[in-house]
Amino acid sequence: MLIDRNRSAWTAAGRASLLLVLCLGLTACPRPVKQPPPAPNVPPPTPSEPAPPPVPEGAAIYEIAAQDSVLHILVYRGGTFARLGHNHVMSSKAVTGRVWLRPQWAQSGFDLSFPVADLIVDDPEARRAAGSDFPLEIPASDKEGTRKNMLRKEVLDAATYPRVTVKSASLSGSIQAPQITASITIKDTTRDVIVPARIVVNGDRLTAEGEFDIQQTAFGMKPFSVALGALEVQDRLHVRFNLVAVKR
Repeated sequence: MLIDRNRSAWTAAGRASLLLVLCLGLTACPRPVKQPPPAPNVPPPTPSEPAPPPVPEGAAIYEIAAQDSVLHILVYRGGTFARLGHNHVMSSKAVTGRVWLRPQWAQSGFDLSFPVADLIVDDPEARRAAGSDFPLEIPASDKEGTRKNMLRKEVLDAATYPRVTVKSASLSGSIQAPQITASITIKDTTRDVIVPARIVVNGDRLTAEGEFDIQQTAFGMKPFSVALGALEVQDRLHVRFNLVAVKR
């Protein structure tokens, strides 16, 4: 009987010890938690273009007719060895936007843009119209090299900033003798530029033509340069435009 009691007591103590060991084991080695999969490497969304500003009530609205409109950007060579380079003409035939007219000219305005990736490099007709500084004979390799340079990050950065916008900042004078200040945004930089222009309204058709200069560096662009500036692109760009808009 004593042996049986001792055996029972030992058995009970052993079970208790085993249970304690299991409990300690569970406490010391918690079950591993499955980690969530890493977030996919997705680039941040491209910010959408802001909505166009509201048009003043009672204004006549004219939509740009892209097929009849053109904008030229004249780019000039520079540096000690400028004679080894070429002047170039960048053309946009994809200008979109609108013009609105009020009886009070100062309350009129415009909102335009064009995609930089669609700029045409050295269209023969555009070079012919640009004058003697732009001879027609230019190698295709030079055109392609110029296109790559203008779209790279240091210049227009087309991948990040796909459009150039031009909006009215202030208008004065009259439609017959307009004084226009435009707000131009290239990349992430906006500058106000005085834009001389001639505007004609004939029925439902509006035409605007003019030309002006801008500086690349004023808009955060770095003009192309090689050989420590011995051959380079001038900072100055000359812009010419001939826009047609139709009354909506």
